[in-house]
Amino acid sequence: MTKIRIRLSGEDPKALENVTDQIRELAKTLGMNIVGPVRLPRRKLSVTTRRTPCGDGTDTYEHWEKRLSKRLMEIEGNEKYIKQILRLKVPTNVFVKISLS
Repeated sequence: MTKIRIRLSGEDPKALENVTDQIRELAKTLGMNIVGPVRLPRRKLSVTTRRTPCGDGTDTYEHWEKRLSKRLMEIEGNEKYIKQILRLKVPTNVFVKISLS
């Protein structure tokens, strides 16, 4: 039995939920042991800049924020079935990191 850990991250939580649902359904139909998805803390990246590039005028600032959602799943099963899970189509805005143990 091989155990893999799948870490998903992306800006859109709905896209993450879609991918985790696909992985969970496929693992259940193949009869594999699955743990998760575990929701990890959301990471917030914020950037503050001045509006005027030259520096003249009043001090006005713009604020941007980017939120990254993360999910963690562990799957245990045969290598043949794990390869089928790795073939799933993932949207471009979802990043996947897979580690074997």
